Amino acid sequence: MKALNLEELTVEQKLGMVLCCLVHNRKTEEETEANIQYVLNLAKNHSIGAVFVLPDLKNRDAVIARIKEAADYPVLILCDAERGFPAEGYEKIGAHNAIGTCNTAESAYAFGKVTAVNARKAGYNVVCDPVLDMTDENCTCGGTIRSIGGDKYRVTELALAEAQGMHDGGVLTVAKHYPGATGNPRIDSHMAENSSDISVDELIDYYLYPYTELNKKGLLDGIMTGHDRLNRIDPDFPTSLSRKSIGIIRDLGFEGFAITDALCMAGVVSKFGWVPCRGMAIAGGNSLALVWGSGEVGYTSMLQCYKDGLIPDDMLDSAVSYVIAAQQKVMLLDTTAEITEEDKINYNRLNTDGVYAKTDEGLSVALPKDKKHYFVILCDNEADLNNGEISVATMQDAWYDPARIAERLKALYPDSGYRIVKEFPAQGDIQRIVEDNLLYDDVVFVTFIDTKAYIGVENFAPRVYSLVEALQVTNRVSTILHFGNPFVLEDFVHVPRIIIGGTAPAAVEAGLKVLSGEYPAKGSLTYDVKFK
Repeated sequence: MKALNLEELTVEQKLGMVLCCLVHNRKTEEETEANIQYVLNLAKNHSIGAVFVLPDLKNRDAVIARIKEAADYPVLILCDAERGFPAEGYEKIGAHNAIGTCNTAESAYAFGKVTAVNARKAGYNVVCDPVLDMTDENCTCGGTIRSIGGDKYRVTELALAEAQGMHDGGVLTVAKHYPGATGNPRIDSHMAENSSDISVDELIDYYLYPYTELNKKGLLDGIMTGHDRLNRIDPDFPTSLSRKSIGIIRDLGFEGFAITDALCMAGVVSKFGWVPCRGMAIAGGNSLALVWGSGEVGYTSMLQCYKDGLIPDDMLDSAVSYVIAAQQKVMLLDTTAEITEEDKINYNRLNTDGVYAKTDEGLSVALPKDKKHYFVILCDNEADLNNGEISVATMQDAWYDPARIAERLKALYPDSGYRIVKEFPAQGDIQRIVEDNLLYDDVVFVTFIDTKAYIGVENFAPRVYSLVEALQVTNRVSTILHFGNPFVLEDFVHVPRIIIGGTAPAAVEAGLKVLSGEYPAKGSLTYDVKFK
């Protein structure tokens, strides 16, 4: 296997080299296999630069092996792994925020290394991490829970450790989502265009600080460009299509490859169109266009963009050069590292040691076991409830299981009561809670925010806020045990005891152990949340 030579490639091959195809489970097995076969043919013909293989693809490892066998050059095989890479014996963690809440370089490094080794063994050579988006407020599309935090020095320290772990584990890094300046944090680029009015100096000093520090250490192999617009830098194009915006990090010395975020989001396609934006991405300075859809649709669209004059030859050659350079780096990776027991311990601490607690002065973090508590447990709106009972895990990846939580609380507090209600509680549920809680010493709310795209800003339904406020007129609510975005708690009236855990099964279990006094709360609050 050897790297390709730019001078030996035809225009048709070059257009494939700047394409990152998606390989995923399609509607039928026949459609899935047809897409795989098309990608294999591109690889055989030196006409594909990168392949983005979703981790849940059926027969994933075998498919990746087929792609590598078809290509006699080191095609880039990419995946996302913000919660770690799925592998037997390894829990997912609660997105990158867990790196911030655990707040140790040892665990950040372990996350990078464990994720890299597991991904590498599945056949990947590029993992799209670390997340360098910085925030200090409530955001859409998981911006809050995906971010390590808002302190540029702290984010950088942890990201450096994570990226070093990824390199040691044998994969290339892709920091995202460049430049990280979203403007209005309540606009999701999946749904609409977003923009920021920050200056170049502000961008470099704050948002790009982690990028430049990683680059100085040789830990920034690639960047993923976002679809947010920087009005004072380029008022005409979002970053993913902007030569001016991407040029800033190039001027700062970055020589790795740039791949767009998925070119299927409304933030880019709504104005520039499904097909044209793919060519414009290369013309704007990206090395790879990440096309969501079949490989055939992706490749033919690149041919069309070139035919329509959207991809200048000089920008095409520049993009291919960056891709080939990344492929050459893949061949230099040390792929011998194994996961040590210390790595496993530090990796698991991301869930167990990321639980944060805040109490009134003199109040213990642990909920007393000699009192009768009334637990109100939120579940998602799509859950099938029957008289307040629920029999299945309802959350994405089953990270939050209301039935499991209820069973654990019954075991921990056998004299207490509970009720499971939906995120938008019905009138009857509210009435029962208001009446039934009087049979107990206090009320404990167990809440969550399940981070997803296309749902707008993350918040509780007004009915939940109103219910807590009504109960607090007589100081009935003693505790909120919450999992996920911490900013949603700002709108609650004062509650004496707040415990916050991550968005993973092990993090939920850790939160319950902190509540019951079985484990100390060791986590840091990564944001300046203004609790009442």
